[in-house]
Amino acid sequence: MNAGTHELRGSGVVVTGAGGGIGAALARRFAAEGARVVVNDLDPVRAEAVADEIGALAVPGDASAIVDEARDALGGTVDVWCANAGLASGGDAFADEAVWAAAWDVNVMAHVRAARALLPDWLERGTGRFVSTVSAAGLLTMIGAAPYSVSKHGAYAFAEWLSLTYRHRGLKVHAICPQGVRTDMLAATGSAGDLVLLPTAIEPEAVAGALLDAIAEDRFLVLPHPEVADYYRHRADDPERWIGGMNKLQRHWEAGAR
Repeated sequence: MNAGTHELRGSGVVVTGAGGGIGAALARRFAAEGARVVVNDLDPVRAEAVADEIGALAVPGDASAIVDEARDALGGTVDVWCANAGLASGGDAFADEAVWAAAWDVNVMAHVRAARALLPDWLERGTGRFVSTVSAAGLLTMIGAAPYSVSKHGAYAFAEWLSLTYRHRGLKVHAICPQGVRTDMLAATGSAGDLVLLPTAIEPEAVAGALLDAIAEDRFLVLPHPEVADYYRHRADDPERWIGGMNKLQRHWEAGAR
């Protein structure tokens, strides 16, 4: 257990979308730190499998609607909420309205709904921790995935807003922004993911480790791929060059897809 994460022992932690991938890795790591963990996933079989493995509680269902049930499962108090469930929605500006709506609902509004339900208790107690699994796409962008990129920008903006608004009242917020992670979601990104994300992809356990380091350091931004900080800096310093470079990557991808 990290010296800076001693407060996690005995705390009540909820991880949404934890039937596999990053969510399962987070659940395992919190359990290893001595936390009492609720594993959430739309798929009850996957949720229960991870929960059984780590001695946790399974609360399957829509991540937007399980706050009360998860709180009850933890004996009345949620200390850490990991808003990890997400959709890797591909497509361009012409993607169907339903694709855009689903990406916004899962990647942004599920976070908003959870915060609405959790904040009154956290602000009254003067303590709480909200973890948002964003993506480097939320800081940068991702070719071939307009709904995903736009909604992940929204997820990052909401996490940032929560932190700047409530940190003086005891709320701690962490935004996890990895690039490629070896999960089913990466496999679903197709040729764009193979080009941009796969070469530097890491294991989900590395993401969980990066989060625990950030908790120990009380740090908002979690970058499992440290090079993302340089990309983000270059994007801000010279937007024209950044967009030009990304357009070059887009054209390379389009040429390879023919």
